[in-house]
Amino acid sequence: AKTSAVLARLREEGIPFISVLTDPVYGGVSASLAMLGDVIVGEPKALIGFAGPRVIEQTVREKLPEGFQRSEFLLEHGAIDMIIHRQELRPRLGNLLAQMMGLPTPKFVATPIEPIVVPPVPANV
Repeated sequence: AKTSAVLARLREEGIPFISVLTDPVYGGVSASLAMLGDVIVGEPKALIGFAGPRVIEQTVREKLPEGFQRSEFLLEHGAIDMIIHRQELRPRLGNLLAQMMGLPTPKFVATPIEPIVVPPVPANV
């Protein structure tokens, strides 16, 4: 309820909410918050739905279509607005936000992604 109230205030202020759905999105989040965005973006091949395919098939007693609950299927059926690969999110969302808010298009400088180094666990732990 608190999140929905905040989203309503954003809408009143003209501030867009872009929902980015990463793999997987299931349960209450998919039934509420995830689908409230002004623009809904999915990752390629992301699984998005309220319940898993097996649960749905058992409930409706029918075989689901190929790719059901994948972002590509949802895009084809109008449930999400676009698919963006995770590595392209920053510039694409920046451009989208600028366009939605009437701001100049941002200039992005490609920054190399540094690998995360995880120190080894000491043997005596």
